[in-house]
Amino acid sequence: MAYQDQVWAAGLVAKVEAKVRELLAESPSCHDWDHTQRVWRTARHLAELESADMLLVEVAALMHDIGRVAELRDQGRTCHARLGAVMTPEVLAGLGVSCHAFIDAVAECVRSHRYRQRDGVGPQSLEAKIVYDADKLDSMGAIGIGRSFHFAGRVGARVHNREEEALNSASYSVEDSAYREYLVKLRYLRDCILTPSGRALAERRHQFMVDFFDEINREVRGEDLAT
Repeated sequence: MAYQDQVWAAGLVAKVEAKVRELLAESPSCHDWDHTQRVWRTARHLAELESADMLLVEVAALMHDIGRVAELRDQGRTCHARLGAVMTPEVLAGLGVSCHAFIDAVAECVRSHRYRQRDGVGPQSLEAKIVYDADKLDSMGAIGIGRSFHFAGRVGARVHNREEEALNSASYSVEDSAYREYLVKLRYLRDCILTPSGRALAERRHQFMVDFFDEINREVRGEDLAT
């Protein structure tokens, strides 16, 4: 029997949505409810194209960042993906979910969605790959650039810096600019997307970022000025 046919599944997505809104109430806008909504929407789209379990994908996409507030508070010392996976059983049990297989599957999606995997084990199931891809796609393109500038402003980083300054700096420092995020993470995301449907979306978003940072570098260097 499919997960959505279980008694506990009735109305579950709406209940999870309400709970996640509560858990993310203190999260800054680069990882807030708006981000979760976008990941949720993209994950649903990918799940349809990839014929995945929709209930599992929706719940996992909604819950993927439930440990994020703790990570932001201690500037990355906490792994929000690991913490979120630990939180998942209690959250779902509190919402009436009694299926351990479903809870474990959601927890695995949450644990493995992070780009910088600390345990070296990436997503294994189709549903986990979809949640991973949906989250990465929200770090790409125009929205990914916007989120990177927001985070840089939040930690007091410079608007822009040179490549050598960005690459020879640490997270949460004055050099932790949007350009640094692009250099150390965003430009590699296209090659990390795991599903065929996700890769098709990633290609266009990747090129937008390449063009944007090429242009901002030209402007900062004054190369676009009339001679």
